[in-house]
Amino acid sequence: MPTAPRLLILTAAFGEGHNSAARNLALALTAAGADAQVCDPCLLATPILTQTLSRLYRFATDYLPQVWGKIYHSIDRVDFKHSGTLLTRKPEALLAKLIADYQPTAIVSSYPLYPYLLERIFNKTGTRLPVFTVVTDSIEINSAWLRAPSDFWLVTDAATRDSMVRSGLPAARIIDTGFPVNPEFARLTPLDPGDPCDPFRVLFFPTARRHSIASCGTAILNASPAVHLTLVLGKNVKLLHRHARALQLAFPGRVRILGWTRRIPRLLTQHHLVVGKAGGATVHEAIAAHCPMLIHHLVPGQEEGNLRLLEAIGGGGLAADPRTLAARIQAVLAHQAAPWRAMKRALAAHNRDSGAIAAARCILQRPENLQTQDAR
Repeated sequence: MPTAPRLLILTAAFGEGHNSAARNLALALTAAGADAQVCDPCLLATPILTQTLSRLYRFATDYLPQVWGKIYHSIDRVDFKHSGTLLTRKPEALLAKLIADYQPTAIVSSYPLYPYLLERIFNKTGTRLPVFTVVTDSIEINSAWLRAPSDFWLVTDAATRDSMVRSGLPAARIIDTGFPVNPEFARLTPLDPGDPCDPFRVLFFPTARRHSIASCGTAILNASPAVHLTLVLGKNVKLLHRHARALQLAFPGRVRILGWTRRIPRLLTQHHLVVGKAGGATVHEAIAAHCPMLIHHLVPGQEEGNLRLLEAIGGGGLAADPRTLAARIQAVLAHQAAPWRAMKRALAAHNRDSGAIAAARCILQRPENLQTQDAR
């Protein structure tokens, strides 16, 4: 009797977009009847080093975005096909063992490093498996993704696909599925463009920088007395709660504070506007929820394409300082919120609320690359 296809999904701790894409794709594959396992070979093989590098990455992107932008652009010049080092030796060995133990039908990677490790493993073992690379960036794609040895690239949008084709990748292997957002988005109903916008609910994801709550939060609330703010502190709840509470006391009845929550899809569909950083997961979740977005923190290089996509859709833009943020909120509320309603209609026309489902379908419906295995 045949067994369910086994998908090994690889992720990494360097940016929430990779983890979010991997988790959501696993949900969609499992719902479609596949056996999906998510793992982070770097974290499993070198936990202390990976956790240290992850903390440094978060510090750089939050506090030194210009510095990280330079590092990111320097990575663009690295040829990972010839860069097997001590840093990757243990993750590569662990990944080889995972493949031997789990015996996957195919491998999906949401991080650009792993296809290079897989290529070396396949060359050593003489056995090859289909590799699907989920590109979590948009439009401006680092060459690490473009050079990755992969059978297929699953991308976030048509403009990104066109960009990668112009870079020389075969068009037939680049598939526009949309970012793998949580399958729950496809079941939720976003706010209607005809909503009265009173109160005007704003969902705010601050960075770890303490002053961002006071400066950006105050600017958002001062933009209009109709604004009600939901602060999502996430993993930074201990660091930021005191500052969030001060904002709540300064604007009584208008500020709600949340810590870490699984309700992000529902929150996005229930709010009129989201303010956050330009990370792939947040931007594409806003797009999926048809929730206009203002970006208050942009990391040069890797996040610039996400902003370009949001602007091209007509669903939001950059508000990099408190004064601009307040002015942009006032602008979207002008003329009985006509600009906000136009943004909502543009996001609805773009209609990308089921990227994980589309990616799962793409993987499972390619019989020439992904065959059901016989029971062992």
